[in-house]
Amino acid sequence: MPKLIRDGQLVKDYWTLVEVDTDLATVLSSQADHLLLPANFWLQHKSELAGVNAKIGLWFDSSQNPAEFDETFEKFPLIALAFPQFKDGRAYSYAAIVRKQLNYSGEIRAIGDVLRDQLTYMLRCGFNSFLLADDADVETCLNGFHDFSENYQSTVSNPTPLFRRRR
Repeated sequence: MPKLIRDGQLVKDYWTLVEVDTDLATVLSSQADHLLLPANFWLQHKSELAGVNAKIGLWFDSSQNPAEFDETFEKFPLIALAFPQFKDGRAYSYAAIVRKQLNYSGEIRAIGDVLRDQLTYMLRCGFNSFLLADDADVETCLNGFHDFSENYQSTVSNPTPLFRRRR
């Protein structure tokens, strides 16, 4: 069972992640209260999905820039950004764009290849929840948020760079 860390705590995940190849009939017949849909799926079927009683969140593949998405993010309680493999870091930039440029204040979740060593950096870019692999050690991951006490550069979580904080 996947493990979810939100705002520094292990929590139950109420969201059902809908895969890219899922058909509309399956989604419409779902009994889930919270559906995490691929962004393109939402764009293709938003009129049909308007009557769904579930909360809707969106997830973006690493090849999709959320800034090019023609929707208001605030109506979605969850935006998830996928890391298809650890060496693909586009979602870091997308999280910062969604937080800073698009002014999204809701939950931004890291999904996919989410590793303990990257959690601090993801947090600093604007992520506040992390869907871990089944075999991940939650305690080790939670400790990963405390690897570094300071950061030199400005971040989404601390926009003032260290040289300005030292004055």
